[in-house]
Amino acid sequence: MTPLRHRPAAWLGALAALASLASLTFASTAAASDPLAAPEAGEWPSDGRDYSAQRYSPLTQIDASNVSKLGLAWYDDLDTYRGVEATPIYSDGVLYNILPFNVTIAYDAKTGERLWTYDPQVPREMARYACCEPVSRGLAMSGNKVIIATLDGRLIALDKTSGKPIWTTQTFGKEFPYSITGAPRVFGDKVVVGQSGGDFGVRGFVAAYDIETGAKKWKFFLTPGNPANGPDGEASDGVMSWVRETWFGNKYWELGGGANPWDSIAYDPELNLVYVGTGNSTPHARFYRSENKGDNLFVCSIVALKADTGEYAWHYQMNPGEEWDWTCTASIISADLQIDGKPRKVLMQAPKNGFFYVLDRKTGEFISAAAHVIQNWNAGFDDKGRPIVNEAVRYGFDPKLVMPGPGGAHNWFPMAYSPRTGLAYFPSYQSGFVYALQPDWKPQPMRSNSGWGGFSGPVLQQRMKLMEEANKIEKAWLTAWDPVKQQAAWQVELPRHGNGGVFVTASDLVFEGTTKQTFAAFDARTGKTLWEFPTQSAPVAGGITYMLDGEQYVAVNAGWGGGAAQIEQSSGTELPRAKARLLVFKLGGTKQLPPLAATAAVPPPPPLRASEAQIQAGAQLFAQTCAVCHGQNAIGGVKDLRHMTADTHSKFNQIVLEGLYLDKGMASFADLLKKEDVEAIHNYLIARANEDWGRSE
Repeated sequence: MTPLRHRPAAWLGALAALASLASLTFASTAAASDPLAAPEAGEWPSDGRDYSAQRYSPLTQIDASNVSKLGLAWYDDLDTYRGVEATPIYSDGVLYNILPFNVTIAYDAKTGERLWTYDPQVPREMARYACCEPVSRGLAMSGNKVIIATLDGRLIALDKTSGKPIWTTQTFGKEFPYSITGAPRVFGDKVVVGQSGGDFGVRGFVAAYDIETGAKKWKFFLTPGNPANGPDGEASDGVMSWVRETWFGNKYWELGGGANPWDSIAYDPELNLVYVGTGNSTPHARFYRSENKGDNLFVCSIVALKADTGEYAWHYQMNPGEEWDWTCTASIISADLQIDGKPRKVLMQAPKNGFFYVLDRKTGEFISAAAHVIQNWNAGFDDKGRPIVNEAVRYGFDPKLVMPGPGGAHNWFPMAYSPRTGLAYFPSYQSGFVYALQPDWKPQPMRSNSGWGGFSGPVLQQRMKLMEEANKIEKAWLTAWDPVKQQAAWQVELPRHGNGGVFVTASDLVFEGTTKQTFAAFDARTGKTLWEFPTQSAPVAGGITYMLDGEQYVAVNAGWGGGAAQIEQSSGTELPRAKARLLVFKLGGTKQLPPLAATAAVPPPPPLRASEAQIQAGAQLFAQTCAVCHGQNAIGGVKDLRHMTADTHSKFNQIVLEGLYLDKGMASFADLLKKEDVEAIHNYLIARANEDWGRSE
């Protein structure tokens, strides 16, 4: 029996436990009635978990002392080799997941039993307009609704119990080749969504819809439209007069200008501001887009909007006059930091351009930025925080080596932040790319429109020589970054680009999928690898953790693909892999994955009989039309076309012109290509296959 003199401590502990239970009960009640309330500790109801988007979980059952005992609790085969990029969400015993073409599945989160599946029947030809496969990066929920945004632009509210649609809203028309690959976000009584398509030519916008009905609440365009058409009648009208002053020429609106918010959108409920991360410009080359002049707002920026009306509040542009396919759509995280001895409410982002930014989230004031990889575009910042662009990276018809490359030093892979350690965690990639203008380029709606050239002839030889320099610096890490000191706290080197999204827990564990085809846990303070599980495919998605019946679970999609795979495969390093799976772990889990099937041998290519002129013509057509999905120089991509079988070669015209493989997402290109164009592309691919046949990759 415990001595009486020791009981006060015990009673205090019991009272503390009761208080904690009461607070959790209150939080649960508040969350049910207040759409702005923080989620319970064991829940993960949105891609960033809560409005801070820190991907930080307060759960501590799994820690450094026992993480080595994590095992597979259950898994689900997702029956696709496409990239699976979604962060699952969890609430009240149910795990929700979304696959390519927006197939949505609800699971019993304890057993893995499928409760329902909803297929929105996205037209497979929409894959043609998704630059990096028909992926989805997540879904959202509010009350009794699960919200999905489909590749073809529908916003759909599903009943979370039955999976049946409650309402559907179409968010865009057919005036541009829009698509949606990012997760929708629920902010109070609104669901906010952007769209993709910047590589094909779109006019970016963000829009908010009523969570109960799907009715549009507001819309904000992120680039100016044709001035002859007058105002848009949208929330952005109030700023378009001065935004237009940052664009030049009389045709920039033909391809929309870009700036599409294809992933990260964040929210501060206290300030009632929505933060929109915008994408690259289109066409990429400012020479063709804007007479080589102007900032071209709001490309590659964070734009803050008033949540109730969509009106402009402030913006910060990371890359004025962006022309390197850099985007500012990476995770936008809110935090409260002590900077120079003062508390600051900040936003943090590490976009493609290689810098880590800290901004005041109320005013947009630039606080600090620092590079976390080798870069050669930035010569510093002026006294207002405007970046000073090194003019040496403004390319012309002669190629220029620019660092980082278009894959970005940090792309969409989710970043996390721990208020315990004060560190941000994200996968970083050091790279370069060679840029040049395409002579006599003309805009071509509904197809890839970079304005980039140098893919054939003597310029190609210069390009390849410069790329040898870029290849020497290529590295990848999991980086822990101190946003106050603006320096790395630690880094773990990883073998290849494409390492996955990150989340962190209150027990100081960081979880990430790696291109070693593993899912791993690291010490959040030191970077020491504490646990690693072979996944048979590189998990590029962000994982989550949740609590159910007193047990903590960890879940992640392992589905190598999307843009990461295309960039990595373009180096010629194919990853033998299993089909995508949803993997769920717990302490003491005992499930095993089946053995990985053997990889089929690469078939020999047909003989090359085309002339050099035909091959060069095919190279240019491939770069304009096919490379966005099938890789620069025909290496890698969704399907490596150097590795076609004899049967595929025989059906090549049918596939490209007749849509023979529409069910696989390969639509007909008869609206863009003539028969002789297709034959030229085919000859180029045969040439590339013969060039690389027998090489060790």
